[in-house]
Amino acid sequence: MASAASSAPPTPANLKRIVAASLIGTTIEWYDFFLYGSAAALVFNKLFFPGSDPLVGTLLSFLTYAVGFAARPLGALVFGHYGDRLGRKKLLVLSLLLMGGATFAIGLLPTHASVGTAAPVLLTLLRLVQGFALGGEWGGAVLLVSEHGDARRRGFWASWPQTGAPAGQLLATGVLSLLTAVLSDDAFTSWGWRVPFLLSGVLVMVGLWIRLSVDESPVFRQALAAAEARRAARGADAAEKLPLVAVLRHHWRDVLVAMGARMAENISYYVITAFILVYATTSADMSKQTALNAVLIASAVHFAVIPAWGALSDRVGRRPVYLFGAAGIGLWMFPFFRLVDTASFGNLVLAVTVGLVLHGAMYAPQAAFFSEMFGTRMRYSGASMGAQFASVAAGAPAPLIATALLSDYDSSTPIALYVIAAVLLTLLAVGVAKETRHRDLADVDAADAAEAEAEAEAAATTGEAPAPAADARTAGA
Repeated sequence: MASAASSAPPTPANLKRIVAASLIGTTIEWYDFFLYGSAAALVFNKLFFPGSDPLVGTLLSFLTYAVGFAARPLGALVFGHYGDRLGRKKLLVLSLLLMGGATFAIGLLPTHASVGTAAPVLLTLLRLVQGFALGGEWGGAVLLVSEHGDARRRGFWASWPQTGAPAGQLLATGVLSLLTAVLSDDAFTSWGWRVPFLLSGVLVMVGLWIRLSVDESPVFRQALAAAEARRAARGADAAEKLPLVAVLRHHWRDVLVAMGARMAENISYYVITAFILVYATTSADMSKQTALNAVLIASAVHFAVIPAWGALSDRVGRRPVYLFGAAGIGLWMFPFFRLVDTASFGNLVLAVTVGLVLHGAMYAPQAAFFSEMFGTRMRYSGASMGAQFASVAAGAPAPLIATALLSDYDSSTPIALYVIAAVLLTLLAVGVAKETRHRDLADVDAADAAEAEAEAEAAATTGEAPAPAADARTAGA
């Protein structure tokens, strides 16, 4: 009965509203997050870390950028726990409020010239709040769509929240590009950089209005009812296992696969979109405006191709599309930097666009791929842990490591090799993973419920939990 219910397709109008709510939220959250990254590359080194060598100032600026990634695993744990206990919708509203509030506050911050060392400290604290919020946002947004859709087209529909990343990048870069075009360098550095951060307040109000109008995931409601029924059958004192404990007991391999899958995707993205603003303006001696415009154009293409890659993953599988994207990024890295080194705007656009198209082949199926690995009552925790724990080792230090390699070697070769090393890790992780295309989420729930029931019965008779039962999730994979 649960399987049938979960497989029943939602009405088109309802599904589109769910997709819109997830997309608008992720777009705003990524706008806030990427805005910081672009500002870190362009102005924060001067405003919050003055007196340093320009490249050293950029390194310090990217260090505060990386702090946001460090907070993402904590956000994944907290939001995942309560999202699996209370539902996806409530936590998504909270994440949006936290992210928007922190970003708006950054726009009001005094600089180093006004308050001294307190300025970078306050900047770092607000960055921590951003990272904490984003750590909880991604899992809830993609699950809300994945759990409303059916298995046949889950890759396509779940890829739409993923377009929030390029949409947010597009919005952040577009606003910055417009401001740098119409303002002088002095005006932009003095006050213009604050405008995009303050605009976040308006965007959050729009996002909240849309997000509050959607319903909770029906799959989650069914799983919650089933868990309560099992608890009632075992007695009022029977405690349900914490989502984190359940993930580590039954799905630790899936968490490792997700973390490995994220390495090439996360590192390549921040090298292509954030570090390139540094590389193009220093090594290639191009203007800030030129570099921003290139990322702007490429982000628009990135937005367009992600749903196409998601749809392809419904036809051929999550793994083949993901592996193609990872291998493609590895092969593209050396041509990528050679094109940028020509200092031609056309070549820069080509380099970034091809890189983001290949990145999309990894990013698009990721939402459905990770969602299909975990049971509903631990899905928020499991998917968020796999995605956000990897970000600490991947996206967080990527611009920092790339800038340090450029400073030490004055060459793009070590940076390309750094990305290729990440690609090899991803190819290994995805290569050993099980294909999840067309997997019914209720089947995953049934397997997890059977294991939980076996453990409960064994504990009641022997006082000890047995070894996990055979994993029914892999049957027929």
